[in-house]
Amino acid sequence: MINRETIDKIMDTARIEEVVGDFVHLKKRGTSLIGNCPFHGEKTPSFHVSVTKGIYKCFGCGKGGDSVRFIMEHEKYSYPEALKFLAQKYNIEVEETVETVQDLEAQNAKESLYIVSQFAATFFEDQLWNNSEGKAIGLSYFKERGFREDIIKKFNLGYSPDVWDALTQDAVKNKHAEEYLEKTGLSIRNDKGKLYDRFRGRVMFPIHNFTGRVIGFGGRTLKTDKNVPKYVNSPESEIYHKSNVLYGLFHAKKAIRDLDNCYLVEGYADVLSVHQAYIENVVASSGTSLTIEQIRLIGRFTQNVTILYDGDAAGIKASLRGLDMILEEGLNVKVVSFPAGDDPDSYMHKVGAGEFKTYIENNRQDFILYKANILLAEAGNDPIKRAGIIRDIVESIAKIPDNIKASVFIRECSSLLAIEERVLLSELNTMRAAKFKKASSPQARPAQYEDMPPADLMADNEPQVTATATTNDDLQEQEIVRLLLAFGHELVSWDKIDNMYIGSFIMQNLTDVTFENALCKKIIDHYRTEIENGQLPTANQFIKSEDREVADLAITLSTSPYTLSENWYNKHNIYVRDETINLKATILGGLYHLKKRKVDRILLDLLKEIKMESDAANQEILMQRYAFIKNVEKEISRFLGSVIVK
Repeated sequence: MINRETIDKIMDTARIEEVVGDFVHLKKRGTSLIGNCPFHGEKTPSFHVSVTKGIYKCFGCGKGGDSVRFIMEHEKYSYPEALKFLAQKYNIEVEETVETVQDLEAQNAKESLYIVSQFAATFFEDQLWNNSEGKAIGLSYFKERGFREDIIKKFNLGYSPDVWDALTQDAVKNKHAEEYLEKTGLSIRNDKGKLYDRFRGRVMFPIHNFTGRVIGFGGRTLKTDKNVPKYVNSPESEIYHKSNVLYGLFHAKKAIRDLDNCYLVEGYADVLSVHQAYIENVVASSGTSLTIEQIRLIGRFTQNVTILYDGDAAGIKASLRGLDMILEEGLNVKVVSFPAGDDPDSYMHKVGAGEFKTYIENNRQDFILYKANILLAEAGNDPIKRAGIIRDIVESIAKIPDNIKASVFIRECSSLLAIEERVLLSELNTMRAAKFKKASSPQARPAQYEDMPPADLMADNEPQVTATATTNDDLQEQEIVRLLLAFGHELVSWDKIDNMYIGSFIMQNLTDVTFENALCKKIIDHYRTEIENGQLPTANQFIKSEDREVADLAITLSTSPYTLSENWYNKHNIYVRDETINLKATILGGLYHLKKRKVDRILLDLLKEIKMESDAANQEILMQRYAFIKNVEKEISRFLGSVIVK
């Protein structure tokens, strides 16, 4: 168990913009930072980070919290694991109460998979550098391929001995459970129940998640036997899902963010070679077809992708079919094609790092134009083939969500394809209409949206509204909680009120008000109890509450998806009132709106009683009460500037 002092130190040190910034490409907007949410797919940013409050909030999916909560949600860590992750990031020492491998494995099964994977990576790396077989075979192979020692060490490359169970025996000897060796796929159990190594006799490429933890491996054989597969990869496990992983992302994420571009290659060796050319913003799909998850992973760091193709014509055509997904996710795609017979790895070693870098910079093309040139060259003068290719290209343009960008490509393709722009636009609109109709059909819509109009499905990033009912007081009650969280610690001097905290002032004015929303009532009751005990609660107490519902509401009420642009005044001379300029009006407005809501409901209830009451005397008493409450309503309305219809 981590002691309180260490937890406080971690919480005080961790900066929300740095923690989230390791996973999400953030841009400044007003007082907040925004980016695409890592918890749900989106093309328009709805994920906000408040540096001053130390919290994040997505107004698309609703997730929010502090630095610890972000790591817990993103990495699927427990609370202690998230704290340890942040402690490691900020070099804060944490006293471990659990020290042995067995205890750690017993504590958390998923953590055990990480532990045994890291053990294997260390084992393979040690075999490469310190074992005679590893040096003679594995290290020699990497050096013959032209890889420098610093690159080999940077990516923790290794060697698995050509022995049936070298890793398995060493892992068991070091108290690692056979169960986890099997679950990670490092070991396989034969029909007789004996474990043997999956990767024996191969050079090893550890695969890291983008926090740097080893989650799987790729192993390449050095044998010429055609019956032996060239590459063997780790199977799917609880920590390794190949469709969600990009090889090299851990080493590339900072450069991708800094340079606002990601180079995408096919294999492990390509990544190593491009790094050796001092280009670090490169990742690989590891030989698998590119997936939506991998594209969205790139989209967290940049909106610009450059594909580095090999010179194989068949490979290029196959890849073109899958890259429309990148366009559909709203990313900008460029392509670099290498000379026939070369891939990024072979070309870099052929021409050297300097010329390789120059070639990439001078040979980038927009994906749409590249695709058009490739397909037109293949079609030649065949009109039927050309018509099909034109339709194929327009279909790619139809995937682009940005209308301006799409229209630019239509204009350029019109010239390239020698066809009128209006014809291409007509075809584009036909395709988009068909796509919209398909997306709007009941068969294509999730069950929870069946009763909603199709237009509702188009706004995938609309801010979540926590309360929409007009038959209760949720909105007014939440506004009071928001004011307490935002301004509770502000000191005021209003009229006869001198040096009073706004939190205390609000609570004094709520003595005659009953909150109906259970969550708001819980916060108000806690606030009142703290004041009675001589303490004034802070917003952070509720934001970091162990009660998840309380924390979520506090985060929602403490953040906003909207930022007021300075251009309203600077360019248009339109003054928009800031609620902090006149806090008295802001606070009293919140209180009076709530009280007016309560009074209106009391009046409605009294009217019902008057209509149902048959006794004249009782009816007179009720009418007097109604008149008194009506005067209260008029006073409240006068302050609020409402119009009372008599």
